Order: sequence, then C-alpha cells, then structure tokens
Amino acid sequence: MKKVLLVVILGTLLFGAACKPLKEPTVVEAPEAVLTPGTEVEVQEPEPEQKAPETVASDPVLTVATEQVTIDYAQNFTLEYREGYKLLTVTTPWIGAEQSFSYALVPQENVGLVDVGNAAVIATPIDSIITFSTTYYPFLEQIGQLESIVAVDTAMYSYNQDVRNWVEGGMIKEVGGGGSMAPLDVEAVVELDADVIMASASGVPEYDVHPQLLEAGEPVVLNSDYLEPNPLGRAEWGKFIAAFYDKEVEAGKLFDEMVARYEEAKQKVAAISYRPTVFLNTAWEDSWSVPQKDSYVGVLLRDAGADYLFANEEGTGSSYLDFETILDIAKDAEFWLNTGMATDLASLTAMDARYADFAAFASGKVYNTTARVNDFGGSDYYESGVANPDKVLMDLIEILHPGLLEGYELYYYKQLD
Repeated sequence: MKKVLLVVILGTLLFGAACKPLKEPTVVEAPEAVLTPGTEVEVQEPEPEQKAPETVASDPVLTVATEQVTIDYAQNFTLEYREGYKLLTVTTPWIGAEQSFSYALVPQENVGLVDVGNAAVIATPIDSIITFSTTYYPFLEQIGQLESIVAVDTAMYSYNQDVRNWVEGGMIKEVGGGGSMAPLDVEAVVELDADVIMASASGVPEYDVHPQLLEAGEPVVLNSDYLEPNPLGRAEWGKFIAAFYDKEVEAGKLFDEMVARYEEAKQKVAAISYRPTVFLNTAWEDSWSVPQKDSYVGVLLRDAGADYLFANEEGTGSSYLDFETILDIAKDAEFWLNTGMATDLASLTAMDARYADFAAFASGKVYNTTARVNDFGGSDYYESGVANPDKVLMDLIEILHPGLLEGYELYYYKQLD
C-alpha cells in the first residue's frame, strides 16, 4: 500500500513540473513580508505622487505713499494721497468756474486696479508733456524734466534758451493755440501722443484750448497758477507739476528752501521803519490798471517794505482808474515800477508826454522788469519769476532799500535811463 501511494505522489509532482514554462517573466514587485506563525500582515498602500504647489496670482497690495508733501500756500489746487494713487484737484480752474477738475495719478502697475471715481486717470511717472505756458518751464527745469517737453504753443515769447534751441532744432514742435495767436493744430497734438497736455483756461471756449483737446480724447490737465494771489502760493504749483513725474517730494524740498530765503529777506525789511512811496504800471487808452492790495504784486510790495499808494484798493485783482486820478495820487511818489514795454525814459514819454509830470520820472527812479528779455519781448520775470518769488522780492528790496541786502544785484529789474 505504501508503495502505491509513493508512486501516485511522484507522478503528480512530475506532471506539475512538466506543465510549468521553462522560465517565467521577471516582475519587479514590492518585497514580500516574511510570514511567521501568528503574524498579522499589514498591507502598505503606495504613497501618492507629490505635486508641486500651484502658483496663484495675487493682486498687488495698494498702499498710501509714505513720502508725501503738503500744500501750504496755494489756494486753487489740492493734493491727496490715497491707496494706490494720488488725487490732484484743481478747485478753481478759472475765475467764476462752477466746476473743478480732478486727476488721478496712478502708478503704471496699478492702472485698472484702483477705483478713482470720475477723476481722469494719468499713468505715472509721465515721460512727455505739451505745455501751453512758459511758466511751467522753470518748474520742469528744477526737477530735471525740461527735456520731456515735446511741444509748445510758441517759443516766440520764451526766455528759456534751451526751449528756443530745441524748437529751432525740431526736437520740440510748435502747435499753436495758447499765447501764440495762431490756430491750434489739434492733429499735430494727437500725433505727438503726449502723456499730458498742460494748459490754463479762461472759461471762454473760443480762447481756450482744452475743449478741443478733450473732444479729441487727449489727456488735458488744467493749471490755474496765474490765479494765485500769494507769490508763494503761485510758486507752490511746482509741486503740482512735479507730481506727474512722481517727483513732488523733490520739488517740495526746493520749494521749502526758496520759502526760507523769501522769509529771511522779508524779515530784514520788517526791522526798518522807512517805507518809500510807490506806484506801478502805465495807462492804456487813458485807463490805468492798478494792482489791488492783496494781489500778487500788492503782496510783494508789502513784503518789500513799500508804501504802496493804492493799497486802499481792496481785492486780489486789479482796479482801473483814469489817468488824472493816478497823476493826482502818485505825482509825488518816490518810485515808479513796471512801466510796460518802456525800456528807457525816452520811450516812456514817447507813449505819453504827461509821464514826465511824475516826480519819479524827474528823479530817474523808474524801474522795469526788462533786465532779462528776448528779442520778441518775452520777459523772464513772467517766466522763471513765478518759480522764484524770493528773487523778485530781493529785487524790490534792493530798489526800495538799497544796500539792505549786502552784495545783492538786480536780477529781473532794470533802472530806466
């Protein structure tokens, strides 16, 4: 019986071996666990594939500028620092205006990301500008941006030699309008594609350039520096211009230095009691324009220690009196300033022989803003003088109180001979 069983087992093993392939394919698998009696088998799941973290785009953080300037003297514009942009508002664009104009100065990377309401958006810093007033030149020059000018209304009345040279060389284009007395070339302005077009306004559409340019979709910015009655307020518009270049902090430092010089000169006059009598201007068809007490010139005369004979005319503009009234009040005045286009005493009496009746004419104490003029009568007094009221004040002090400012020489004014 045992022999039979052994034969059966041996046959089975031989049959199974014969049924196997000669060589099985090699399969690389996870190592098997070694089993021992009583050992539980723990099945290890394969670790999931590690994925790189996804990059999610996030909006830039909008912050308020840490370096800021304040507006301390100017009355006709405001500057606000908001999250992600600056807001400039021209509160009085022209005399009698019932609307203001707001400009949102938005860093280029933030354009489209901030809500600026109805303000016109200007991406900053700008690279190019078209100017319709020579009073902007000195402010651009102060911050090293005079070369950003791509067009002007006309260079005829510009005292700045660089601007005139660049116009002659074709680097700056003349587009008319403004003070040029030529029609505005809107097409030329559009082709230049300037970042900003800066101009003043009178509120009379026939004379202003901004209505045409706004209709053409151009980035017009109104500047009403000429309405500021305070000399320091008018000079503070340099911060307004510099803000478009993100350089208002730099402009603010220069402004503060100028104010310090102005106040220092003013204090020297305050220490003396003598106040010489003064009157200004000339007649036009028997009507004589007289600066009022708190006008731009009225403030300068007061700070320069003058006894201004028409300081009783209240206001910040001008009064208009007839020739005989002026002669009656100012006949014996010690000084006569700002005599229009007159460059010497002879040209003054050529305008009107009655001018010889003033005591200031007889004594030769007649001064005009003609020390720095170009061939067409463009005066630097009306150009860089706006940005440098300290120099204007010092000129007046030197005229009215000679020697008080030791070593000072007249800059804008010249005595007529």
